[in-house]
Amino acid sequence: MKTASFTDLALSHELQRAIADLGFEEPTPIQSLTIPVIRSGKDVIGHAHTGTGKTAAYGIPLLEGIDPHKRTIQALVLCPTRELAIQVSEELTKLAKHRRGITILPVYGGQSMDRQLSALARGVQVVIATPGRLLDHIRRRSISLDEVKYVVLDEGDVMLDMGFIEDIEAILARTPRGRQTVLFSATVPDTIHDLSRRYMRDPKIIRVVHERLTVPGVEQRYYQVNEQEKLDVLADLLEEFDPKLSLIFCNTKRRTDALARRLRARGYPADKLNGDMTQGQRERVMAKFRRGEIGVLVATDVAARGIDVEGIDAVFNYDVPNDPEYYVHRIGRTARAGKGGRSFTLVTGMDAGKIRDIQRYAKITIGEQAAPVRGPAPVVTGTLPDEIRTLIEKGDLGPYRSRIQRWIEEGHTSLDIAAALLAVTESAPEGEMGTASPSRRRIH
Repeated sequence: MKTASFTDLALSHELQRAIADLGFEEPTPIQSLTIPVIRSGKDVIGHAHTGTGKTAAYGIPLLEGIDPHKRTIQALVLCPTRELAIQVSEELTKLAKHRRGITILPVYGGQSMDRQLSALARGVQVVIATPGRLLDHIRRRSISLDEVKYVVLDEGDVMLDMGFIEDIEAILARTPRGRQTVLFSATVPDTIHDLSRRYMRDPKIIRVVHERLTVPGVEQRYYQVNEQEKLDVLADLLEEFDPKLSLIFCNTKRRTDALARRLRARGYPADKLNGDMTQGQRERVMAKFRRGEIGVLVATDVAARGIDVEGIDAVFNYDVPNDPEYYVHRIGRTARAGKGGRSFTLVTGMDAGKIRDIQRYAKITIGEQAAPVRGPAPVVTGTLPDEIRTLIEKGDLGPYRSRIQRWIEEGHTSLDIAAALLAVTESAPEGEMGTASPSRRRIH
């Protein structure tokens, strides 16, 4: 899909600077399609999953429309969970870095009400809130929505699945009739259509059509890692599989600079390819890569366009791509001319949703592998593995799965969590864990 550049979108100087600071080279498909429509004042229903860049898709035009001289709430973003509210707040704060006078406040349950009341008293223009806590503030009269110009419903289908329909309607009823409403949802069930008919004005429906995966010759696997482990795991994989030519993808120009430098420090013949380089510089780097003088090329998605080099043995996603379509383009760089290839993706806890979306979009299964073990492998003793096998076969693990998923989203890897739990159980007094049922094994 051909996308516009951020320059083509004619954004304000302040937002252009913020985007440059973040190191992004071009908008994702949902951003390039959505930003102009929102800027035109139309209501929007966007079909977008986590990891497609939807926050910036609505955040950029929203921030452009805020008057920093007015200390009233002008934009409201509703999120189903406090985790998403915090994430959205952090991203909008980065985008608003050079727009002086704009204050962004996340409002969610579980945080001190007094702290939120104090921040609101000082004046904010953008509130990112969960429905329940927002209604608490409305009842306290600590939040007024009378001057709201923009309302965003982020992950609308999730909010409706969680039973927030009455809360959402109560909130929308307190906003001005002339507001602009934007709704993002991974799916668009009938409840979303009903809501849009009642509270939106002739919304423009924006859907990004993603490409199907057409690289059957690529062996695909991913590894759950912590951010600080990425470089070590990447180096271990390069040593284990020893590709003659490998292509490593990062999401930003800054990441390519840092990673290429760190790989060279470890003795790898690595160089970078990104949008800050001149055409002549890029051509020289590509010539060396084709000749094998550079065995490891670290690139962004934009800079890698048009790369058609036979003999790339492996593609490494050092960062999970921000759009599922980019994943397809990346791994298609290997397995050329009828040869096989490998792709390796390093997934942190925050990227768990992205890897699920990639598999769903491309209708593939990417195998999870344990990261290479440094040093001697630990010896597993006792009968616990048999018990674990029995519990898995019984399948009565629903409550535990949700807790593990929460820990993964906090940034821990599944391997680390399993290892820690195994360490805890093996350090328990003899016989204490051997006969306990799942309901007695409390993990808080």
